[in-house]
Amino acid sequence: MTVQYRDGIDIELSDGTRIVCDADEPDGDVTAVSHAHGDHLPADGTTAVCSELTAAIGTSRMDGTLRSASEPRVELRPAGHVAGSQAILVEDPDGTRYCYTGDVSVRSRHYLDGFEPPDADVLVVEATYGKPEYRFPPHAEVVAEILDWLRETEQPVLLLGYAFGRAQKLQLLAERAGRARVLTTEGVLRINEPIEQALGVTFPAEAFDDTDLRPGDALVLPMTSGRIDWVDRLASESGAVTAGFSGWAIDDSFRFRGDFDVTFPLSDHCDFTELLELVETVDPERVYTQHGFAEELATALTTRGFDATALKQNQTSLRQF
Repeated sequence: MTVQYRDGIDIELSDGTRIVCDADEPDGDVTAVSHAHGDHLPADGTTAVCSELTAAIGTSRMDGTLRSASEPRVELRPAGHVAGSQAILVEDPDGTRYCYTGDVSVRSRHYLDGFEPPDADVLVVEATYGKPEYRFPPHAEVVAEILDWLRETEQPVLLLGYAFGRAQKLQLLAERAGRARVLTTEGVLRINEPIEQALGVTFPAEAFDDTDLRPGDALVLPMTSGRIDWVDRLASESGAVTAGFSGWAIDDSFRFRGDFDVTFPLSDHCDFTELLELVETVDPERVYTQHGFAEELATALTTRGFDATALKQNQTSLRQF
């Protein structure tokens, strides 16, 4: 039995079956996809163990078609990260239970329920914010600060967050704050549609067609837009205020790197404390950390008595038990 970080997370069972999770070019016996962010999707169309919503969103964002399938040895559990995201539980023929979280959040937010850690013998957990300095304020406090700022700011606002995940929540917050119009890009609207159909939520944004921004408007943009000159010109010409939304906003450098007027630590991941609590709840015999501050999180878990190892890509197989 081995767990490796190769092209994705590769779990080899006692009978030789390979479950390959979130690979760019999966080559295992079973392919699994935790969610539809680009760094977790296969490069081309494929059939994978994933939620129907992940398949729909993934298909809208990739070349080819992502098709959802089931596998008796694989169970999906809502991961609380983005719409459709699932943790992947694998049952080995010898009875060992593996849990690969993918990206994960234990906080319930808007239309998402937080991840409920399952029982597992082996846990593969993300470590995006796996350092002690990354502790977020309570989610309700962050939301209250955002709403207050949106209500108090008369100018147009440019709200920058990831096109899938953050952008949908920013639309809802802008509506809740009573902004005159909520606008967004065609790319974000394409992602809105399958989420609305699957979860029964309605996003308020209409397409932004380069019309003049007016006081009271909120324009939701993908985070990558902040690097495009036309966004700077738009902000300058309209007198708009720019805001960045990310867990990285805990660090003041995020504001300066993105040249934002204001930032908020709104995240779809666990913070450091939540990662520790997640592992403690699962209480596995073995923990693997990956994606982010993997070594720092593994060290913190080891000091708390866990058998924890940071996975490195293409390393030698790690034997368990």
